[in-house]
Amino acid sequence: MRIEVVTIGDELLLGYTIDTNAAHLARELAGLGVEIVRRTTCGDSGDSIAAAVGDALDRADGVITTGGLGPTSDDLTKPSIAALFGREMVLDATHLAWMRERWATRWPDKPMPASNAQQAMLPVGARKLTNNHGSAPGIFLEDARGRWVAMLPGVPREMRGMLADTLLPIVRERLGTVTRVVRSRTLRTTGVAESLVADRVGTQLDGVGEVGLAYLPNADGVDLRLTVRGLSPEVADARLAEAASRLRSVMGDAIYGEQQADLAEVVLEACRARGLVIGVGESCTGGLLGARLTAVPGSSDVVRGGVIAYDDDVKRTLLGVPAALLAEHGAVSEPVVRAMASGVRARLRVGAALAITGIAGPGGGSEAKPVGTVWIALDLNGAVESRQLRLWGDREEVRRRSAQAALELLRRALASNPAA
Repeated sequence: MRIEVVTIGDELLLGYTIDTNAAHLARELAGLGVEIVRRTTCGDSGDSIAAAVGDALDRADGVITTGGLGPTSDDLTKPSIAALFGREMVLDATHLAWMRERWATRWPDKPMPASNAQQAMLPVGARKLTNNHGSAPGIFLEDARGRWVAMLPGVPREMRGMLADTLLPIVRERLGTVTRVVRSRTLRTTGVAESLVADRVGTQLDGVGEVGLAYLPNADGVDLRLTVRGLSPEVADARLAEAASRLRSVMGDAIYGEQQADLAEVVLEACRARGLVIGVGESCTGGLLGARLTAVPGSSDVVRGGVIAYDDDVKRTLLGVPAALLAEHGAVSEPVVRAMASGVRARLRVGAALAITGIAGPGGGSEAKPVGTVWIALDLNGAVESRQLRLWGDREEVRRRSAQAALELLRRALASNPAA
């Protein structure tokens, strides 16, 4: 089954709303072995909707749309697609009565606006998809050639609920008993550039056979996405496991986890297993490292706390960084970051102390210390290790990469020193 997705809304085209619906649809349908072959976004005009859906129907077995089912004048999905199918719009009196009853229970002192009745208008011959999460019903419309369009709401909570409740069962029914899946497995790396990852995989591994491999760089590192299509679940899982094993053989400890693994969670588990407590001292990241750690549920038994030592005076008074070091080397320097880490370990009484200081930009850099210059340090039970980073990107990316690098410094130190 070949499906195309059309997400509808001017707010998507203008960039004010991020399209999370298409990504969710792709993941859910892939689990059934259905591949989304194309995704299109169009504006709210009737002509744009009809053109996008009409083109998609010429290529695919089915089309799923999201958005444009509300009660306002810019909600034109239903009439536009109904016209495409040559169907008139008719009132569903049962749904209108349900809407009025629902409104009365929520706003008993106000009459339901007349515009809401638009949500009870359906194309002739359409199958109504029950919406257990909102007032706008979904619509399933099919032509004589067996091509179909499923119209879902644009509100993510409603779309996801209706997809699970009503549309996925229809898709399963149409697929029949033949089970073929589209499955992916992601290995997460950090600290290695995308080109180096690709070179290592290409020269040492010569690919991963018939399994698809995509390189997905982001601020945390490079994800390696393995994908298989059109196989039974058992064969798909076996192929992915074999390919993942081959990748691990060449990438080694650069891989810190799989799927949605968070490096902060990986580090917390490693510290918990060793009975280590963590403390942090941050300058340019301003608490981001601590936020990464404490965002993980159950982190309170590992994380003691941290100090946002943004100003030099805080570095001196709260972390004990000698004024002479700051005067001689500057806040962004190896001696200062090492002193920050040791100060965190001593003041917070922890076994593992991480520190970060740097220039996140966009200003504040110099020829000797350009924007993106960051020092990180780890004091692990009195043994101090430090590293200089030359990072790129905007301010937020520099901060995020700094926090990730600090977590990776601790992960690798624990991996190389199991007795720590």
